[in-house]
Amino acid sequence: MRHFDFSPLYRATVGFDQIADLIDRVSTADSSNTTYPPYNIEKTDDDAYRISIAVAGFSENDLTVEVKESALVVSARKSETKDVKSYLHRGIATRSFERKFDLADHVRVTAASHVDGMLNIDLKREVPEALKPRRIEIASSGSAMIDGTSIN
Repeated sequence: MRHFDFSPLYRATVGFDQIADLIDRVSTADSSNTTYPPYNIEKTDDDAYRISIAVAGFSENDLTVEVKESALVVSARKSETKDVKSYLHRGIATRSFERKFDLADHVRVTAASHVDGMLNIDLKREVPEALKPRRIEIASSGSAMIDGTSIN
């Protein structure tokens, strides 16, 4: 794997160290750990997303969905019960897992559902009113507007 030197970025910017850390974490991730369970991330609207994780063999009680700091953590632990079944072939994996998704600012989890062996997690980006673009009225020459009040 490649390792990138972000020191020029640190010298010329302020507050972007989280992006550099995220890029470094993603580039050094262990690829063998990221294949189970399979998942999809889809954009369902302009500011809405859905993460679908294949969790065949797990019940709702075996699954945990948590938001810790700015990360969504999905984990599964199979209940410790004696399996008295005799398998000729066991292809459905039910091993424990923990999958972490880093969330962008202002993205929150709105719902989670377990249907037909799929765990669906809905997310929505909700930008605060203070951060949304706003239109500034341009006053005609000779007068100015401050907070809706005309001054000359």
